[in-house]
Amino acid sequence: MSRTYKATGINLKAQAFGEADRLVTILTREYGLVTAIAPGARKHNSSLGGRSAMFVVNEVLIAKGRSLDKITQANTVKSYPGLAKNLGKLAASQYLAEIVLCQALSENPQEELYDLLNEHLDRLESAESKNFSKILALLSHAIFQFLALAGLTPQVEACCLTQHPLKPDFGEVKSQVGFSVNAGGTVSLAAWERLRREVNSPTAEISQSVASSVVREAGKNYSSEVFPIYETIFHPEELPAVSKRLNATELHLLQQLLQPDISHFDVVEDSQYQHWLSVENLLRQYTQYHFSRSIRSAALIDSYFAANHDATV
Repeated sequence: MSRTYKATGINLKAQAFGEADRLVTILTREYGLVTAIAPGARKHNSSLGGRSAMFVVNEVLIAKGRSLDKITQANTVKSYPGLAKNLGKLAASQYLAEIVLCQALSENPQEELYDLLNEHLDRLESAESKNFSKILALLSHAIFQFLALAGLTPQVEACCLTQHPLKPDFGEVKSQVGFSVNAGGTVSLAAWERLRREVNSPTAEISQSVASSVVREAGKNYSSEVFPIYETIFHPEELPAVSKRLNATELHLLQQLLQPDISHFDVVEDSQYQHWLSVENLLRQYTQYHFSRSIRSAALIDSYFAANHDATV
């Protein structure tokens, strides 16, 4: 007889399995990622039908099988029905689920990750559906927090090249700050330009390694002395790629993501919509680079917010 175990988890992925079953990937507090079959979940009036849907939190009893575990009982603790009522919120939630799947572990407790996901899903569900800036801001903040939990926090308050603090200059029209994915965050464009010149125009002279021989007469005997000319090799530092040049507002918003909660800040005004789009896109590039995986839900984010913004302009 298969042994069973109990867990509390949130459904992150569900797909059809067999004739009427559903294969569910669950992030649990106690065991991390668990993949299990919800038998008969696709049948009409199945007790596991709604409980195996996306973003439903259940207390589950799971029987351990030879190849796949099986859900034998599920009691719903919490759900997020408001996410499915708005395509923007749903796309943002799926986006976060993909990030969690990138960093979650199996057979290891994932309490922090579990709590963080539920916290941000709750904020997304509570956001006003027509406030596109706030949805994008909450999504960006959640991405940033997940990166921080994974130990991949982008540097946003100082230059990655010089470590000098960076402050938004709202009186400067031209951008003075860039964002480099491979450097790890924000960079001073002046420092980046200096490094570019050094890399492209090395001042060191590199000479071929040769040896000179001097023959001297010493009475009837001859002797030679070898004087080597050593080669000096310089390895220039790799020039980081600047993914985007940030204006003062975008730098300001990026730095606000360090706060534990931005729900009540003035950085979610509707006029900042385009700036939040830029911030989310930067974080997306950064996330995909470090997790070596594309975020498929991001395509829906692009199409949905672009269409809705055009409709409101």
